Amino acid sequence: MNSALKVMAAIMMILVFAVSCKKSDVPNYGGNNNGENDSVVDPDENLNGHEYVDLGLPSGTLWATCNVGSDTPEGYGDYFAWGEADPKGFYSWKNYKYGRFYQNRYEMNKYCTDSVFGLNGFVDSLTLLEPDDDLASTIWGTAWRTPTIEQWEEMFQNTTSVWTTLNGVNGWHFTASNGNSLFLPAAGYYWDEELNAADLGVYWSVTLNVEYPYRAWSFHFNSFQCHLCGSSDRNRGQTVRAVCSKK
Repeated sequence: MNSALKVMAAIMMILVFAVSCKKSDVPNYGGNNNGENDSVVDPDENLNGHEYVDLGLPSGTLWATCNVGSDTPEGYGDYFAWGEADPKGFYSWKNYKYGRFYQNRYEMNKYCTDSVFGLNGFVDSLTLLEPDDDLASTIWGTAWRTPTIEQWEEMFQNTTSVWTTLNGVNGWHFTASNGNSLFLPAAGYYWDEELNAADLGVYWSVTLNVEYPYRAWSFHFNSFQCHLCGSSDRNRGQTVRAVCSKK
């Protein structure tokens, strides 16, 4: 893909953010909230060596203080294609684990709800990443999960947020009614080998876009507005903020 096309695609990606997305405006996500597990969390706000913050959310979901692959709140961490557990130097349909773009059509071989987008008509109707394909679980341990899109919604709806800078890194700071807070750096995303869209955050959920199963839902923001939910091609390299749950 030449640089002109990539610039145009990045501009189109940012234009998607022109309208804030409320839950009622979003197509059916499919599936249940598989992020609410039975983890036993430590009283020192640490689980498997990774710190979390309790935002007092109705579900009891606890949010990691750092992105997967980072040990500081402002660190970008690693970038992952959806359903893959290893960072790569190149994010393309040519090296994506669970599908490809071949002869102008998408062909998924796992997580597919529509035969139009399945390899040889493949459909498995899976709408949430299975634990073995959830990088938060495989890298940090099974007590951790990548959030569902509903958990992203809950976090946003139960906090106040402001665009700010932490140690020189731009991002959004979320504060809950109990006084606890969370920082998400604007880490952008990888398309092919290039990091795109400065001052943009695109964080994976485990939730498939059931209408277009070559895409998965993400939590999006830019420097102007937050809570912009959209879906991204599954082959793209994006960041992950993990969650766990109270028992």
